[in-house]
Amino acid sequence: MPVKDLLIVDDDPIVCESLKEMLTIEGYSADAVFDGNEALAKLRESHYQLVVSDIQMPGLNGIELLKELKGRAPDTTIIFITGHGHIDGAVEAIKFGAYDYITKPIDDMRLKLTIKRALEQKSLLASYQSLKQRLKPWALLEDRLIFADRKMDKLLELVHAIADTMATVLITGESGTGKSMLAHYIHNHSYRRDGPFVKISCGSLSESLLESELFGHMRGSFTGAIRDKKGKFEEASGGTIFLDDINCASPTLQIKLLRVLQEKVIERVGGNVPIKVDVRIITATNTSLLEEVQKQQFREDLYYRINVVSLTIPPLRERLSDIAPLIDHFTQVFNQVHQKQIKGISKSALQLCLKYSWPGNVRELENVMERAVILSPGDFIVPESLPPQLHEAEAAPPPLTTRNLSLDEALAQAERQILLETLENCNWNRQRCAHNLGISRTTLFNKMRRFNLVDPRRQTAVTSKQ
Repeated sequence: MPVKDLLIVDDDPIVCESLKEMLTIEGYSADAVFDGNEALAKLRESHYQLVVSDIQMPGLNGIELLKELKGRAPDTTIIFITGHGHIDGAVEAIKFGAYDYITKPIDDMRLKLTIKRALEQKSLLASYQSLKQRLKPWALLEDRLIFADRKMDKLLELVHAIADTMATVLITGESGTGKSMLAHYIHNHSYRRDGPFVKISCGSLSESLLESELFGHMRGSFTGAIRDKKGKFEEASGGTIFLDDINCASPTLQIKLLRVLQEKVIERVGGNVPIKVDVRIITATNTSLLEEVQKQQFREDLYYRINVVSLTIPPLRERLSDIAPLIDHFTQVFNQVHQKQIKGISKSALQLCLKYSWPGNVRELENVMERAVILSPGDFIVPESLPPQLHEAEAAPPPLTTRNLSLDEALAQAERQILLETLENCNWNRQRCAHNLGISRTTLFNKMRRFNLVDPRRQTAVTSKQ
């Protein structure tokens, strides 16, 4: 049976032929028919990767065609075209397994992009089984570093090149991407692998407590200091210390860290005796430290000291080919933890995972998979086992068009939406929101004032509080 790219189904011949012409120019092999029954006849003659179909048609309508497709050609993806008055039907169709829908009048660019993404996802789904076979077992198990994406492959090449050196490393990436895991991986592949790996977050403690934790303290140096105590730098002697959230380090702490890097010595809190330390320093941040330097909120000399080697972990949404192997790995892990025997994930559930943007990155995927393993009633993870946010992303209406907006207006609209979503996710905790966005509280307040974003619980304008 010959394989073709697209089958277009619409009872309006003008729409049908214009879409066929446009998509043929884009390089797709496409056929066009005028009703659902003709579409089924075509599907008996050829295999199509994707069907673009109107929902409201005489005879066999789009929903009925979708149900027939599921039985006859389950691997064929379908995208619906619908009028504004029939969006509820399109959303319902997505629940039955449609990939997406486009509203009339048809936005050509949106349709092209949706088709491109759908075919890319099909390619990912088709390679899932072979992907599991090609993954290197040592790379999966040794430090729980699981990857298949070329971006991660290039990152690991650089990691292996610098692991066995004393170079300081700055790891950047969004929350949940695995910065701590990568730091541990570097340690385990260095000549310091037999020494300790000590980690601490610079954003988890107050300034005074953090200094005591890092550098230790002398008895009597503060209330409650009843004995001398070694700090993390001394504990890490001969190994590696990992300083997460380095952007949260206070100006005083930054000066002390600079001294450690320059002189390889520390002084305990309340002490005045220099103590030699032999440690490799790896730091991490989820913000742009260079921007912090430009704002004079982070020392430039310290920035260049810790940034001898810079590693950036891309967010999960930019490496979709990693999702399937990560799901496979977490399924195996949580099978053991919860005494389950889940064999894998269903195609429809995997589609939901591939469409979701994963704002919490790998950490969020791990939590979702633990829930799915626990709740799955059969041998495979099914859509019903996945949390609501994945289904909401699946059935979400098309984004607001920016076609008639200037570039500045479109950017402002996107910025306002990101701010609002982050504030809501942080329960309107402005300090946490500013930290997640990598901006100062003052910058956040100014942006909230600019976009008139107000905590609904207070019903008080931000401007009245300044």
